[in-house]
Amino acid sequence: MLIVGEPYYSDGSVTIYHGDCRELLAHEDTTAVDLLLTDPPYGKGEDTAYRKRGRQSRNNYPPIVGDDEPFDPAHLLRFSRVILFGANYFSSRLPDSGSWIVWDRLDGLWGDREQGFNDTADAELAWSNLGGTVRMYRHRWTGFQRKDEPLGLHPTQKPVGLMRWIINKWTDSGDYILDPYMGSGPIAKASKDTGRKYTGIEIEERYCEIAANRCSQEVLDL
Repeated sequence: MLIVGEPYYSDGSVTIYHGDCRELLAHEDTTAVDLLLTDPPYGKGEDTAYRKRGRQSRNNYPPIVGDDEPFDPAHLLRFSRVILFGANYFSSRLPDSGSWIVWDRLDGLWGDREQGFNDTADAELAWSNLGGTVRMYRHRWTGFQRKDEPLGLHPTQKPVGLMRWIINKWTDSGDYILDPYMGSGPIAKASKDTGRKYTGIEIEERYCEIAANRCSQEVLDL
């Protein structure tokens, strides 16, 4: 797979492009991609909703481009193997599938919800066309209780551990992973940690910088 243009960052394993994936991937061959794994804008207005609850924008990061618009995944469905986070927000635009992925953000500690108010989700969902049944991964990530991860890299940041689990389960060493909505780069970092080839695309340059910095560090985000 070849994207025309100079990469923002490349280290032999991870390649990052700054731009709009709808333009960069419009005419590309999809056959070289072993897995498209990404976390697109959900269309739920994350930054806007956060402000309406009377709080400041998280870390004053730029708004997520496209998050205030209904997301259309059509340009991603031409790839043969796909995992899309946040797909419960645009499931009416996806084919039926029984192979959803559940990320349990409470790590099985459901009783915590009775001990105080927390307005974050108990779990998050990812749609896939990989076949099989529903699978679950547990990784505590609620409020400031985030297991073994740096805080505040992106408003909808996901754990590297979650992405490593997905990559190890559904790809093989040396496989090629495409991430058209890279964000702060958890999939990039997980791909590098697990010996996969990776290309990420991100429209906001600040997140390209964050992801490049994460991938340039050889110490794992355990």
